[in-house]
Amino acid sequence: MPASQGGPGGKSLDPTPLMQLSTAYWDSQTFLTANRIGLFETLGNGPMTVESIAAALGTKVRPTRLLVNACVALGLVEAGPEGFRNSQLSQIFLTPDSEAYLGNAIRYSDNLYRAWGELERSLREGVPTVALDSYLGQDPEMTRHFVYGMHNRALAIGRAMVGLVDLSGRKQLLDVGGGPGTFSALLTARYPGLRARVLDLPEVAVIAREILISMQADERVDVIPGDYHSTRFPDANDVVLISGVFHRETKDACRGMIVRARDSLDPGGLLVVCDVFTDAGGTGPLFAALFGLNMMLSAADGGVHADADVAGWMSEAGLQSVEIRPCPPPMPHRLVVAEKQP
Repeated sequence: MPASQGGPGGKSLDPTPLMQLSTAYWDSQTFLTANRIGLFETLGNGPMTVESIAAALGTKVRPTRLLVNACVALGLVEAGPEGFRNSQLSQIFLTPDSEAYLGNAIRYSDNLYRAWGELERSLREGVPTVALDSYLGQDPEMTRHFVYGMHNRALAIGRAMVGLVDLSGRKQLLDVGGGPGTFSALLTARYPGLRARVLDLPEVAVIAREILISMQADERVDVIPGDYHSTRFPDANDVVLISGVFHRETKDACRGMIVRARDSLDPGGLLVVCDVFTDAGGTGPLFAALFGLNMMLSAADGGVHADADVAGWMSEAGLQSVEIRPCPPPMPHRLVVAEKQP
């Protein structure tokens, strides 16, 4: 195949981006496998030889050398005279003792790897390739990885969120589909006098209580086992937070949740919806567009909505002062915030 072909107007086109896309899964599978088998945790205490790494991981020396060399090429591991060590990036984000640990969040992506291989089937049959129940209760290990993965991601998102919404003087927050309760823990720590209630499935609620205890937030945050589709939202809230929920729901379901949230708010209360949203039209940003496919593979009504649409639904529900607030890079999330009429 020639390196380039003539394009419109005689311009030369380089197919390199296509070839890179065709092998992009080599990079991700190398990374996901290294994380899954514990390579970065093993290297967390300093440099090791390939032989020592293989012995610690229970793998064979020759293929382990190939994996470690590939991780060096990817910038995940560094080679030196004393052996191999984590790169600074891996040491900070991929070793369990680090406060910024993302390993569980990455395990969730790992669990979905096979699902992406079934993308064509999902397109033709119109159904997800991963059963929702498998990571929301049916499979305890996948559920734990999912909830702790949400917690890892929510720590970074939540620390940004506390700077994007002012909850000074507010007393009661309802965290709908709040998963591990991380946002509620961070927000109640930031705003003294604020208490929170997290509504999520019973299997998720059990793990949420563990996480809240570990964050010393269990006295500020209560957990309500239930299903946000059918469980009544408790009243007397002056903040309702719906984060990471809309990407699992249809347009009509999202509109319904906005109305239920509005009804559960006291006058002057604040509704905050946080999620990965696209721009109007749905074709960008790139991560958000791909995220829509990811959700299609893992939830019956999974997809992605445009933030402008969500803002419009809030206005239709009679909420005021609707505003879209992007999280700081590299986080792809955006907030849509509105107020109930005082």
